[in-house]
Amino acid sequence: MTYYFIIPGLGNSGPDHWQTHFEKSGAQFIRINQQEWDEPASKDWIETIDRALAGYDLADVVLIGHSLGCTAIANWAKEYGKKVKGALLVAPSDLEAPRYTFNTVGFDHVPLAKINFKTIVVASTNDEWVTLERAAFFAENWGSEFINIGHAGHINTDAGFGEWPTGLEILKTLG
Repeated sequence: MTYYFIIPGLGNSGPDHWQTHFEKSGAQFIRINQQEWDEPASKDWIETIDRALAGYDLADVVLIGHSLGCTAIANWAKEYGKKVKGALLVAPSDLEAPRYTFNTVGFDHVPLAKINFKTIVVASTNDEWVTLERAAFFAENWGSEFINIGHAGHINTDAGFGEWPTGLEILKTLG
């Protein structure tokens, strides 16, 4: 059985967010809850990810990140060097963009090291937190498959992404 670990971004994913709908779709979907959602420290987030995965066969694990959660996954992969089945990285925020002014510690830049497991980056043409070009740049550096879903904002609740059947179909290609 594949276990899907959900890694939300800043502020967590609310009740109508696609990550919450994924979580409710089956017991094999597990949200990783961070201690601090609004002023996160990268070190804390990646340690929480690693602790959550303890006891699971990583060959049966797929990570599902959104926004800052994508950076947390990239940081976890770089720091721990562990290999999971794959990761779906949706709307990775550009932490180096001028408008990204959130109070975070250790989330100063997006790591560009190749990720040593299969990844898919999903991005849109009008995401306020990352340009399509930067998302493609991250995907290229990470060694990810890149999917442009068009005019979809930050691929979150505000952009109309509650239930996201297309996202589940993309996820199935990983596990």
